[in-house]
Amino acid sequence: MQKYVCNVCGYIYDPAAGDPDSGITAGTPWEQVPADWVCPACGVGKDQFSPM
Repeated sequence: MQKYVCNVCGYIYDPAAGDPDSGITAGTPWEQVPADWVCPACGVGKDQFSPM
C-alpha cells in the first residue's frame, strides 16, 4: 500500500500501521482515511500530504 508523507513535518502515514491513536485501524488505505483526519505530529490536514 502507498505511504503518504506530511509536507510540513515529515510524518509518514503508513496504511499497514494506520493511526490507532486517532481511530484509524491498521490496514486502512489513504483513500479511506476520513477527510477531517489531521497529522498526529503537527495537526495539518490531509491536503498537506503527498504520496511517497
